[in-house]
Amino acid sequence: MNRADLQRVTRLRVQEARTLLSGGRFPGAHYLMGYAVECALKACVAKQTRRYDFPDKKLANDVYTHDLEKLLHVAELTRVFEADRRANFELKLSWAIVKDWSEEARYETGITGSQARDLYSACTRRNGVLPWVRKRW
Repeated sequence: MNRADLQRVTRLRVQEARTLLSGGRFPGAHYLMGYAVECALKACVAKQTRRYDFPDKKLANDVYTHDLEKLLHVAELTRVFEADRRANFELKLSWAIVKDWSEEARYETGITGSQARDLYSACTRRNGVLPWVRKRW
């Protein structure tokens, strides 16, 4: 999977989450929104990879995670993201919601409409996490 694939998957997962959200399928929408952020951050990591370079073993191992904060670090975006969060309260609030997502959400059945809508909004609004990441992927 390459950077363009990860970008496409990100967009697709957002569309699917929107469809599930509008259909009242809140656990699935919640899971897919977090997964969209994961793919977007992995696209940022892929941007660092140069064609024909042999992959760094540590980087290769580190990128195989679902931990969004760790992916932010692996993508070398932690410092700029921290600065932008300090300057943008809405982005700070968005990240406070998004950072708690986990791949374990795929097993959650009790996600409420409010939780799913909050995550969707935190990811997609103008000063949300995905618009910020997309500027860097």
